[in-house]
Amino acid sequence: MSYSIWRWAIPGFVALVVLMNTFFIVDQREEAVVVRFGEPVRVIHALGQGGAGLSVKAPFLEQVIKFDRRNLGLEADQEEVISADQERLVVDAFLRYRIADPLQYYRTLRDDRTAAARLEPLVNSSLRQVLGQTTSSDIISGHRAELMQQTKLDVARRAQASRFGIQVIDLRIKRADLPAANQAAVYRRMQTARQQEAAQIRAVGEQQKREIIAGADKEVTITLATAQEEGETTRGQGDAQRTRIYARAYGKDPRFAAFWRSMQAYDTALGQGDTTMVLTPDSDFFRFFQRGAGGR
Repeated sequence: MSYSIWRWAIPGFVALVVLMNTFFIVDQREEAVVVRFGEPVRVIHALGQGGAGLSVKAPFLEQVIKFDRRNLGLEADQEEVISADQERLVVDAFLRYRIADPLQYYRTLRDDRTAAARLEPLVNSSLRQVLGQTTSSDIISGHRAELMQQTKLDVARRAQASRFGIQVIDLRIKRADLPAANQAAVYRRMQTARQQEAAQIRAVGEQQKREIIAGADKEVTITLATAQEEGETTRGQGDAQRTRIYARAYGKDPRFAAFWRSMQAYDTALGQGDTTMVLTPDSDFFRFFQRGAGGR
């Protein structure tokens, strides 16, 4: 009984091993390279081609290497770039690519780890070459999109020349900052520039204030002088009119005019109530007290 079991078990096991080394499955998200004795011979489910699902290979003679068919990413290490205005910048970039030619990719790079090791220096070299020809302000904000397009095209050209078998999809700068050693000095320069700008604004404001005050003082002086001139003119006109009225009144009734002048004199001399006068009883000053309005 045991001999019968082993007689069928051994061939069955061998057949299972052969089947496992003959059939393989290629996922919809993958592409496969069939390698025979270390040399790639064909591709299954490459870009633009079908073939996903169950496939067959020569057992024990061929090996299947699978690659990701989707877009792949590469986070490049920080690279210090010197711009055209001699400003040092630390640039942090990433690359998006996909395997366009699996056979060539396998021949040149073999796997993802080797691809990252080969692509990262290429990306950093392109960044130094393209960004080194422009100013730091353009790199940070001014023309970053155009610079990234130039860098992407340069990386794609170099990758094609190196026969990497990849298609560069996008290249972007995540961050472009000053080195830590230079940040303090740059901040001090920025602070000094802002302080100078603030001082200039305050000086201009102070000058404008003095001009406004001087203009207001001048206007006040002119206004007061004009008012005083008009007041003096009006007062002079009033005095002249008063003199004319007095003159006409004196001409019509000299006795009344004399009486009126005496009343004004009384009001001026005695109106305060504390005036002391030393006069003779028959003084002409009090004649109207003695003889009334008809006193002479």
